[in-house]
Amino acid sequence: MSTTVSHASHQASDHTPVIPRPRRPVLNEGSSAEELLSALGRLEDGDPQAARLRERVVLLYQPLVNKVARRYGGRGEPLDDLKQSAMVGLIKAIHGYDPGRGKPFISYLLPTVTGEIKRHFRDHTWAVRVPRRHQENRTNLRRVIGDFQQAHARTPSIRELAEEMGLSEPEVSELIQVSELYRSLSLDAPDASGADGEDGSRLEDHLGSEDGELELVVQRESLKPALTRLPAREREILKLRFFGDHTQSEIANRLGYSQMHVSRLLNGVLEQLREEMGQATPAHR
Repeated sequence: MSTTVSHASHQASDHTPVIPRPRRPVLNEGSSAEELLSALGRLEDGDPQAARLRERVVLLYQPLVNKVARRYGGRGEPLDDLKQSAMVGLIKAIHGYDPGRGKPFISYLLPTVTGEIKRHFRDHTWAVRVPRRHQENRTNLRRVIGDFQQAHARTPSIRELAEEMGLSEPEVSELIQVSELYRSLSLDAPDASGADGEDGSRLEDHLGSEDGELELVVQRESLKPALTRLPAREREILKLRFFGDHTQSEIANRLGYSQMHVSRLLNGVLEQLREEMGQATPAHR
């Protein structure tokens, strides 16, 4: 009897359910940044998989942040420095993003990246172009002035600065004047030209302007196939009228037609183009 009980107990122990350990999230090559960062947030500190997940997000968004950096190119700063600042913004976004808020990662990424690029301009650029020697000496000038003021409780003279820095007095005078050009009015400053700056607008808001021709791009591209289907004579008339800015009389004299005939041809071809484009545009005058 004891043998039977022992055998039953052994069978029961063999069938005791085993609680599985929590599995790591299954990620594939197509996983989004939100999925990768959510998985990253569930990892323990020091987990080797964390570095791999961050690297995947970096590789995923590196082309985008480089594109953002290129938008700020041509403003006196090397593109490589701008890309580096953009990458710093990407790393900060990866560390600061909270998937639990339910917002897409890119909505947090872009402001962070642009903020880092603008910070780079504030911290590393001059308002105008100056010789490199002045850029290098400006830091030394600030240090010498600071040390002198602490030691003597007054501002040093040009002669005293020249002796301390090993420069001539004219060079120091020029360096001081150039140093005033390091900062210009911030683009975030209120625009004082309108309503005494009380309308909330900034100088940055007025740097660019909308291109009114952009609205015509789609129409022009859609019109090209219809123009290629026109006979050579009609294309020539359109070219002379709208691209050569010739009058109907000038076109008639050039092609050997009467002005009335040119007018009928022009109206006919415009009507044909309107029908093909499906647009109810005003009649040609």
